[in-house]
Amino acid sequence: MEEEKREFENMNHPQEPVNGNSPEEEATPSQESRSEFVSPEAERSAEAEQNRQAASETASASYQNAERSSANEAHSSGESGTPPIPPIPPTRSGGGSGDGNEPPKKPRGKALLGYFLTGLLGVIVGAVIIFFAVSGLNQDDSNSSSGSLGNTSSTKSNTVEKVSYKNSTDITKAVSKVQDAVVSVLNYQASSNSLESGLGGFGSGGSSDGSNGNSSGSDSSSEQEASSGSGVIYKKANGKAYVVTNNHVVDGADKLEVTFSNGKKSTAKLIGTDEWNDLAVLEISDKNVTSVAKFGDSDALTVGETVIAIGSPLGTEFSGSVTQGIVSGLNRAVPVDINGDGQEDWEAEVIQTDAAINPGNSGGALINLEGQVIGINSMKISTENVEGIGFALPSNSVEPIITQLEEKGEVQRPALGVTLRDVDTIPEQQQSSVLKLPSNINYGAMVQQVTSNSAASKAGLKQYDVIVDINGQKITNTVELRKVLYNSNLKIGDTVKIKYYRDGKEKSTSLKLEEAKTVQQ
Repeated sequence: MEEEKREFENMNHPQEPVNGNSPEEEATPSQESRSEFVSPEAERSAEAEQNRQAASETASASYQNAERSSANEAHSSGESGTPPIPPIPPTRSGGGSGDGNEPPKKPRGKALLGYFLTGLLGVIVGAVIIFFAVSGLNQDDSNSSSGSLGNTSSTKSNTVEKVSYKNSTDITKAVSKVQDAVVSVLNYQASSNSLESGLGGFGSGGSSDGSNGNSSGSDSSSEQEASSGSGVIYKKANGKAYVVTNNHVVDGADKLEVTFSNGKKSTAKLIGTDEWNDLAVLEISDKNVTSVAKFGDSDALTVGETVIAIGSPLGTEFSGSVTQGIVSGLNRAVPVDINGDGQEDWEAEVIQTDAAINPGNSGGALINLEGQVIGINSMKISTENVEGIGFALPSNSVEPIITQLEEKGEVQRPALGVTLRDVDTIPEQQQSSVLKLPSNINYGAMVQQVTSNSAASKAGLKQYDVIVDINGQKITNTVELRKVLYNSNLKIGDTVKIKYYRDGKEKSTSLKLEEAKTVQQ
């Protein structure tokens, strides 16, 4: 009874308000308890109900544990009959309203919006990365496909599309500028042998009448293709076009024909030849001429520079063939036998190249990377142990010669009117006994024969005279003498001073140059 009395008194004296609640709010259970007396068991049931309601509102497990622990301690100790006061629930750092109610919760709307924006940004970035990756793969596939020839199948339209690759380099650009100006030159010669006519000549073997070399069984003469070479169209004017080629390509021809790069043909007329420099000029109709080559400056060439040879090796079957090389040497002097006597008559000054020059390339173009003709392919050294040594006549030497051939049909050169022989080919004994040369004179050009009424005869030159100097230039042999006459600024009608030995004595004379008439000068 004492315990019940104390609990009753405590209910009549309410505790101080906690967590900011008013005394009226905190005293509400005490007022109800004053209206009627309740037993301790009923009071404890009411307290448990309040605890359950508080736990439901706060949704905090820690709060429930604290309250139950406090209630159990109060019940077991019996120190006070006052209903236990719920402790202040824990709050998150930096939050809470301070009124002792449940802790503030993070707004879920903003969190969901943040998650959505982050996810959306990730999707956009991923899509961009995938787009560029796929584009790169497609570009690689496109490049690899365009590098090969053939057919590819389109997956979208299921149609077959032909894909080609166009490769453009300095060489292809240079070739395209001049290729159509390089032609094949066919040399037809008459033949009266029926068997020979049936077999045909070197090259295509075709005849001028279209019989392709077939013999009719008669001995009547016909023109057969004897040889073929190349040529370069360098001029087009007044319905005509002009082709430069080698003299040995057209030598002995009864008929000449030009075949263009597109296969069309045209009859050619021989305008003039120069056997000393192995050049010839042909005239054709400009009807099928689509391109004209331009000459470059051969003096500007350097050793190691890239050059390209264009021509018709081995005949028209391989017309327009292109080979690449470099300038292997400049100002090379190549001995030439003009009259076929086995003696060196001339030294051709040429460009040496390792670009392939084969039979049929003669007369074709040697061009630089600008597509300019800097040489006319002329010859090569063809022995078993030699490879890649070809020669071309420099364009700066070619141009003035073909200009004379085009205008006059020949190259007018000054001459002495003599036939010559190199002193170094004469036995030493005869040099002493016949020519009576001093011991220190073992060079020069010996006069073998003097043409009557020639410049030499008028100047008093005689047989066995040995010429050693012309206008101050030393003459060591006949080739050097011709170089002085042909390659200098001397012209027909000029007077030159000649030093020579006769009977062991040095003499001199003046000679007025005349036009050369024959190979023997």
